[in-house]
Amino acid sequence: MNVQRISISEAALELLEKLKGQHGELIFHQSGGCCDGSAPMCLPKSDFYIDDNDYHLGAIGNCDFFISAEQYEYWQYSHLHVDVCEGRGSSFSLEIPHGLRFITKSRLFTPTEQLHLKAAKKGLPAEFPSA
Repeated sequence: MNVQRISISEAALELLEKLKGQHGELIFHQSGGCCDGSAPMCLPKSDFYIDDNDYHLGAIGNCDFFISAEQYEYWQYSHLHVDVCEGRGSSFSLEIPHGLRFITKSRLFTPTEQLHLKAAKKGLPAEFPSA
């Protein structure tokens, strides 16, 4: 059983593809900081510094998805699903000027999923270029 930590809705994927056409390669970062709190931020891949305080949860729409270590402690047993809704968030995420915002929905992994869950890796995946 291959258990994914992250997924994306069709609507969010459509928006992501539009943003990639406008901005090139992108990443997501789920932080617990200011602005929109724990909203996922979509950013140009070259504009965000990832280090050992971030966990790589996988990729959605061919975009790497990272989460801060503090947030990972809370959500490590949850499947995260990225969706989109109308409204302007308070972050630097690329979808904001379109009057939309990415949101994260979560659910706990089932006991069976937990048995097959692989640990998330801290820091950058090997193919991710260093800043």
